[in-house]
Amino acid sequence: MPAPNATPTSVSASAPTATPGAATVPALFVSHGAPLFAVEPGTTGPALAQWGERLRAAHPGLRGVVVMSPHWMARGAQVMTGARPATWHDFGGFPPAMYELQYPAAGSPALAQQVLQRLADAGIAAQGDERRPFDHGAWVPLMHLFPQADLPVVQVALPVGAGPAEVYALGAALRGLRQEGVLVLGTGSMTHNLSEFFGGAREPAPYVVEFCRWVESAVQRGDLPALLDYRARAPHAARAHPSEDHFLPIFFALGAAGDAARADYLSREVMYSMLAMDAFALH
Repeated sequence: MPAPNATPTSVSASAPTATPGAATVPALFVSHGAPLFAVEPGTTGPALAQWGERLRAAHPGLRGVVVMSPHWMARGAQVMTGARPATWHDFGGFPPAMYELQYPAAGSPALAQQVLQRLADAGIAAQGDERRPFDHGAWVPLMHLFPQADLPVVQVALPVGAGPAEVYALGAALRGLRQEGVLVLGTGSMTHNLSEFFGGAREPAPYVVEFCRWVESAVQRGDLPALLDYRARAPHAARAHPSEDHFLPIFFALGAAGDAARADYLSREVMYSMLAMDAFALH
């Protein structure tokens, strides 16, 4: 199914204001797995739900989510500006019940305007897209994190051709939103070699574990140079990610968190032997 046409827009709604005295919201990276993660949550789904509950208790002024998914790739930076994004079932060959799932969260033209302005302030040209729906890379993990769908959500596109440093810069431009009650979320996959999806094995493949733990170690050390150069430095990087798209959103979260952030791991589950479901909050 082709993606809907992007429609550049301008947004005139006034941006919501920060909650006085609000604590800084963590940044978050979540592996969204296969679309069936929506109905087959494993151990990661409940972990995300519990974390979402703790987040809302700790941040009662939480007012929205800004998310990057690899299932929206665009020419340059783009930002969802619609008030009522549809739930897009951008996959095929799954049970009929999957196509009945809905995530009816509102968009936020005002928050989208803040995102666009912060990107502009950082020297990053961006356009609004009023028609963009939620793709499964966004709505599937959000179903676990915030099942009530009562927080407004704004999606940011992954620019075609961007590398780790460029995606990090996008997240860094939005870092200040975390002090204003906004969760900045990167959702992708810690490993994503779909050519091995139907191998039949169930135990985590050794290369998957080695790659994931290398990333975890680098994140906990705050070794941004190593992470930015993961393609050359991480063990089995090319096998874990034949293409980079599902790994790049980690840099969106890292950029939003800042160099001093350290990770609180929520999940280290591996599904189907090769699909690592790592998720971690960055404080």
